Parts: sequence; structure tokens; C-alpha cells
Amino acid sequence: MNTDQPSSADQAPETSPDEHIDAREVEILDLADVPAQEIIFRSIVVLMSAAAEKLGLSDDDPAESPHLDLDESRKLITSLAGLVAGSAEYLGPQAGVVRDGLQGLQRAFRESSAFPDEPGEGPGEKFTGPVY
Repeated sequence: MNTDQPSSADQAPETSPDEHIDAREVEILDLADVPAQEIIFRSIVVLMSAAAEKLGLSDDDPAESPHLDLDESRKLITSLAGLVAGSAEYLGPQAGVVRDGLQGLQRAFRESSAFPDEPGEGPGEKFTGPVY
């Protein structure tokens, strides 16, 4: 018996190219129907939520959070600030709320840091200006 060849039970069923839909194609098809403003807001929410987690803000004592990671939160906050600055004209009346949320994360970062950055040097401040 030759063990180099998989048995017919081990082989995946054959499908035609028409039957196979890649997961990325489904996502693209779904995104094609979503307005740009909604995609921007979804991206903002994901970045804000991830930054808050990396700052330990979901725990009772952020300083003791096992999720606290200032390096990761810096990257997320800076990316968020770039997105907010670049898309402000598309955010409509929600722009102020988004900016307030971003500044709250920037302040939380400053408070979490043992050696706070100089004003204007904190995460995302090259896009937002100094946060005190």
C-alpha cells in the first residue's frame, strides 16, 4: 500500500471556480454597499476601542491592567489622530465628539506614562496639536 498518496477520504471535495467565493470577495462586496462616512466611523470606533484596551481603560485599575501596553496604544492613538485629521470634513456634526474622544485617549496616555512626552510630542499630537 502506498502511503504517499492521500486516500479519497482525506482529499477535499472538488469545487468549480464558480462555487468558490473567497472571504475577501464577500467583504469587498459588502463594503461596496456601505457609505464612506460609515466606514470611516467604523474605523474610528475600532481604533478608539483598541487604544482604550491598550491603555487598560476597561479595567477598574488601568495601571494594573494586564492589557496595558503604551507602545501599542501610542501607535493606535497616532493612527486614529491621522484618520480624524484627514477625514474631519466628512464627519459632520459628530466631528466634535470624535475629537473629544481622541483627546481623552491622548490625556489617558499622558497620565499612564511614567515619563510623559513634552506637549506636542505625545501620540497623535503632530496631527492634533498639543494636548495638556
